[in-house]
Amino acid sequence: MDWESQRVVDYLTEVEEAAEQVLTTKQQMIDLDMKRNGNREALNALRKMCSDKVKVCFGNTFIKLPKSTAKEMIQKDCLCVDQDQLDSELNHLRQGLKANVNHLNKTQGKPELRGYNLLPLSTEEMKPIESVLKL
Repeated sequence: MDWESQRVVDYLTEVEEAAEQVLTTKQQMIDLDMKRNGNREALNALRKMCSDKVKVCFGNTFIKLPKSTAKEMIQKDCLCVDQDQLDSELNHLRQGLKANVNHLNKTQGKPELRGYNLLPLSTEEMKPIESVLKL
């Protein structure tokens, strides 16, 4: 393989690796979000149930537990990851996704996305705006 062909192959490999990293991060975010939503759905279902005992699935086995124990297990780390931990992991992945997308664009020779690193206003920053707008 001549030098020019090797450069093209190296370039395409680098772009493919950067794109794969972006797709992997997006899939991880989707998986974590599904877990978080599943936890939320389970907690809402527990709130609506009338009985004192509920059936909880552990793998392929259903176990009858008191409602309070099942709720505690969902909220804590027994059945699934803690909701706060899921939120922090999702935020970490979102920040990593921004860096991965910028790396992919840089690799492809595209400019960095403008406005991609914006952050929402804090509550302290919103107070003067709300007072002016009288919301």
